[in-house]
Amino acid sequence: MNTTTQAPTSNQELQMPDKKSLLAGVDLPVFLISGGVLALFAAFALYDIELVSGWVNTAFASSTKMFGAYWQILLLLTFIIGLFLAVGRTGAVVLGGIKTPEITTFQWISIIMCTLLAGGGVFWAAAEPMAHFTSPPPLFAGEGAETGTAQAAYNALAQSFMHWGFLAWAILGSLTGIVFMYLHYEKGLPLKPRTLLYPVFGDRVMKGPLGAIVDSSCVLAVVAGTVGPIGFLGLQVSFGLEKLFGIPNTYGTQVAILIGLIGIYTLSAVSGVNRGIQILSRANVILAVGLMAFILVFGPTAFIIDGYLHSFGIYVKEFIPMATFRANTGWLDWWTVFFWGWFLGYGPLMAMFVARISRGRTIREMVLLISVVAPIITCFWFTIVGGAGLSFELANPGVISEPFTGFNLPAALLAITEQLPMGFLISVLFLILTTIFVATTGDSMTYAVSMVMTGTDHPQSGVRVFWGIMMGVMAALLISIGSGGISALQSFIVVTAVPVSLVLLPSLWTAPQIANKMAKEQGL
Repeated sequence: MNTTTQAPTSNQELQMPDKKSLLAGVDLPVFLISGGVLALFAAFALYDIELVSGWVNTAFASSTKMFGAYWQILLLLTFIIGLFLAVGRTGAVVLGGIKTPEITTFQWISIIMCTLLAGGGVFWAAAEPMAHFTSPPPLFAGEGAETGTAQAAYNALAQSFMHWGFLAWAILGSLTGIVFMYLHYEKGLPLKPRTLLYPVFGDRVMKGPLGAIVDSSCVLAVVAGTVGPIGFLGLQVSFGLEKLFGIPNTYGTQVAILIGLIGIYTLSAVSGVNRGIQILSRANVILAVGLMAFILVFGPTAFIIDGYLHSFGIYVKEFIPMATFRANTGWLDWWTVFFWGWFLGYGPLMAMFVARISRGRTIREMVLLISVVAPIITCFWFTIVGGAGLSFELANPGVISEPFTGFNLPAALLAITEQLPMGFLISVLFLILTTIFVATTGDSMTYAVSMVMTGTDHPQSGVRVFWGIMMGVMAALLISIGSGGISALQSFIVVTAVPVSLVLLPSLWTAPQIANKMAKEQGL
């Protein structure tokens, strides 16, 4: 739907920057702080990756030790409070300052699913259930879940559901999306992470150094969180091309893949929400649904259906024990808390993007899609891909687990697809799907970072191009020193999540306050 005919609803749309200048309207302190830290990280990593890895691992251990329990509580409360707002009278509140949605429901769901699930949803869907199957999580270790049983497979899927289900999705835009849509579209505040703290600090956070630090921390976290998947995609697709086509798995191949990816997601981000981002998301959903249907029909159909129902039942039954598990912090830090840190880092900018594409939606629509519907679909996707792998492993032990040895994510995926009819074609299609998944994350996060830089929901093209290319170049630099560079960045994501999680905290009470206020204003 063309939005150019919409009347401006906040003063940020009346203050569009001069598009002739790249730096016109750009928040230079945020740009310099976030860009500078990322440049230093890349420079130090190129100079001495062992030194950087040591620093990051020490900071990672401190972050998970001090903040792990807090993150678990934060995600759980975000999910529960969001549900209360959705089912109560506040659920009918219309957000975004317009009465009808800007984009169709299918396109809206497609963009949100593709953006928030990201490329990790392909390789992790294949690998994580297998990881929990071969090494049962502590919570299930004493429940007859010895390796090689169907019960172990169901428990493995249930643990994967915890990491990619209700809590992970809720933190990416439910409560924070409400806050952004009210303060930006109703009150005219800029579309920046610092706006989340406006109800607490007022103008002090909007104009002072605190705001620049908040925005920079959030940009840093999301760029680190996006560069990681971009770099991993180069490594993973290069591995797949060598296995499938015999193309040498070299740095040159990896860079060529990254150049193509950068071109796709940068062009998509420049064309905007209503063109490129929608087109890419639509293609992503169509291909993903097609592959799901193929595996469901021609793969281990009975096990997939049984596994989904049984594992989802375990997930619901053990939801609170898994969400609050603290008995084995060593395991927890490298699984649940790692994922929570990763998703928290994305939180503010994902919420900004959700706000940008959800105008005209009700609180009920937005919260239920993000916190309930999308997680249920994600869990089914994990059962389709990972459940098929578990079924093949149960029937022929070692067929998936042996290629996966050493935590080789792309090998696990290709080992699964090779067991299917037309395995070669399906393997190629999965590599294409993963590329599009990462591209949809790259374009949306490029767009979101550009919104932070300008404070508008229509950032100038030059800013989008700069950040799109910068993230790809940084990924290329880090993979030049091997997978260690990307691995260090992945751990660094958890460190950057510490300040971001503090930014998200006030939404636990500001979102209900705003929802109730809007309900009164709209006569509900």
